[in-house]
Amino acid sequence: MLSTEQIIDIMSKQGLRITDQRRTLARLFAEAPGYLTAKDVYEYMERKYSGLSFDTVYRNLRVMQELGVLEQIVFEDGVKFKSHCSQDHHHHHMICLQCEKTYPIAFCPMDMTDMPEQFEVIRHKFEVFGYCKDCRAQLGSLPGESGHTTGGDGKEGPALHMKKSALATAAAGESVAGKSQ
Repeated sequence: MLSTEQIIDIMSKQGLRITDQRRTLARLFAEAPGYLTAKDVYEYMERKYSGLSFDTVYRNLRVMQELGVLEQIVFEDGVKFKSHCSQDHHHHHMICLQCEKTYPIAFCPMDMTDMPEQFEVIRHKFEVFGYCKDCRAQLGSLPGESGHTTGGDGKEGPALHMKKSALATAAAGESVAGKSQ
């Protein structure tokens, strides 16, 4: 992760005015152990800067992401931000859905993509979500193991279909029971 000084230096070199609020944001992300939502950042900043608007915080997050000091990741529960990696080579990530620990992927899958001639790639992102060894041990059976609810293609698997069938049967039984009373 980038340090507070590295974040401030990058923002300054890109012509961004370094205010006390931006220094606080830089320090927050340099010291944060994981990903933060815009709401997390707003609540933290509002304690120090009363009257600060959510729009101002979100606009600064966007600017910092565009400058390359923050990474923006879309999780199942929403968008989160984290200080950019300090690795200086192009790479992608595997991210634990439980503890949000991030592991670098040493190669870029774009090299294996058959790109149509009429398409020009401007930028790309590639994240793999799953569970790290420690979280797998804590959580026991996880999606992707037996009882798995969706396939790699996101379509229903047998377990989800069976759960839906059981729910439909139970609901039908309740309505029949309700009618006979």
